[in-house]
Amino acid sequence: MAFPRNLLNENEELVLDLRPHWYFLAKPALALFAAVVVGLLVIVAWTPPDSIDAVVSILGGLLVVAALVWFGWTYLVWNNTMFVLTSDRIVSRRGVLSKEGIEIPLERVNTVFFKQSVFERMLRSGDLAIESAGERGTETFSNIRQPSIVQKEVYVQMESNENRKFDRINRPAGSGPNDPTTAGGGAHDVPGQIDKLAELHQRGVLSDAEYQRKKAELLDRM
Repeated sequence: MAFPRNLLNENEELVLDLRPHWYFLAKPALALFAAVVVGLLVIVAWTPPDSIDAVVSILGGLLVVAALVWFGWTYLVWNNTMFVLTSDRIVSRRGVLSKEGIEIPLERVNTVFFKQSVFERMLRSGDLAIESAGERGTETFSNIRQPSIVQKEVYVQMESNENRKFDRINRPAGSGPNDPTTAGGGAHDVPGQIDKLAELHQRGVLSDAEYQRKKAELLDRM
């Protein structure tokens, strides 16, 4: 199930729409395969006495059905678990009957970690942890495909998101009637723009170097 496009905000772009790694389905798939093999062996290679033939057939059938139900349910969970990266936020959705969702704005992301065991490196799977300024602190996402690439893409989108904020701050006067950073009249509104820069800096969106550079650019316009 793809992430619904109607849940995207205006001018928001979908970057990654991922399901868990296929290893998520490995255990129930192997159990189903083993149950089918055992059932076939019992039918073809073993002829029990008539007194227990019916019991063995029932047990074998129940084994196959149980493995099939396990695989089917796990597939539904897999299909309804998503990790989504957009140009503005990170979104996680999971749940078949009940639903659970997490949204982390990119401007609140502090650090992105990933972890892989040797076996997971062979499968190109792993865990991704995102440390944010939100109430929940660090969120961990398991069975992420190629977590190192996802980590890099998150940082790319964070930088692009910051650049868009810089562009709005430095937009020249008259670029739009609804531009809050220039509504005061171009160079005369430089103190107000510096205040907005300071606010972004305090929220962690701008680093010290970026804040000083942008502040110097605004001061040069006075």
